[in-house]
Amino acid sequence: VRIHTDAGEEGQVDFGYAGYTLDNAGKRRKTWIFNMKLSYSRYDYYEKVYDQKVVTFIRCHQRAFEFFKGVPKTVRIDNLKAAVLEANFYEPRFQRVYKQFSEHYQFEIIPCRIYRPNDKGKVESGIKYVKNNFFAGRKFKNEDDLNQQLKEWVKQKCNVRIHGTTKKIPQEVFLAQEKEKLISLPESRFKIAEVGLRKVYHDCHIFVESNYYSVPFDFVGCNVDIELSQNVLKIFYEHSLIAVHERLKGKGEFRTNPSHYPKYKVMTEKEYQSKYQKQMIDLGNYAQQIFPIIVKEQPHHWARTVQGILSLSKKYSKEIVDLACKRAISFNVYKYQVIKNICSNASYKLPIESETEVAYYEFPKN
Repeated sequence: VRIHTDAGEEGQVDFGYAGYTLDNAGKRRKTWIFNMKLSYSRYDYYEKVYDQKVVTFIRCHQRAFEFFKGVPKTVRIDNLKAAVLEANFYEPRFQRVYKQFSEHYQFEIIPCRIYRPNDKGKVESGIKYVKNNFFAGRKFKNEDDLNQQLKEWVKQKCNVRIHGTTKKIPQEVFLAQEKEKLISLPESRFKIAEVGLRKVYHDCHIFVESNYYSVPFDFVGCNVDIELSQNVLKIFYEHSLIAVHERLKGKGEFRTNPSHYPKYKVMTEKEYQSKYQKQMIDLGNYAQQIFPIIVKEQPHHWARTVQGILSLSKKYSKEIVDLACKRAISFNVYKYQVIKNICSNASYKLPIESETEVAYYEFPKN
């Protein structure tokens, strides 16, 4: 059944796999082509991408709308995870950021029915067309070359040919009949946050871009969604906002809300240090000596280093870990990774000869 749409009513979206191409560094990368086609005029926007993540998907939409200088009333999409979390015919669940994006640009999302590719047949044919007409027989030096050739092909061939179905030129139909029917672009661009999935550690924290952020203890062991903007990290569980933090700019830093811990685990800093000091004393004399040094050198995240040292006793005897601490102290190096390597390569057995050995432990080969 041929489906007809009014001018400005619908855009259809799809990704098509294009094989491997070279990026600007000369690395072979899996490559996809994003296509948004306006259903009435068959006017096309194409873009090369290296993944189908949510942020990529949204940015492709954004650039397509800017190319059209307007937004269709509806966008028909396939049921990929970047847009649809649950492909339910009656009540589909959309990816949260993509839904926010659609509201910002005032278009309605229409997912295709499962196993019904003809629901977006126009854009399916667009993917086939770019593969057969653009990619076939072409070579690209790098990413920039591909982008430039694709841009020229869209402008000089794709949108100015006589379309096989409509027997009209897409660009002429778009300019004469469809462009004015599109929804105007909003005054400001949608600010896209980086999104992802994280697991909550036993200490009520998640790890995001080399830093740690606390999450309410009820969610320990759970997978949570994150949205990371320029200044703020938002954490969600099943679409409910459970934590918000100011974004950290350094590395290895902590952003902890004490209320995220259960009451029986909330300690003063002194109590917290005392707890770990007792465990280090139990390891041995040298572990006891290294503890206050680590606390002094790493006042804000000493606990991670100490936890790491204590965890070594699960694999090695307390005596070995303590001797490793002795060797680390002799070289004034108080890092978990160094002590771990001293244990693993058995260098705790060796006499302490000179400080030149520190370089080896600081940057281990294994």
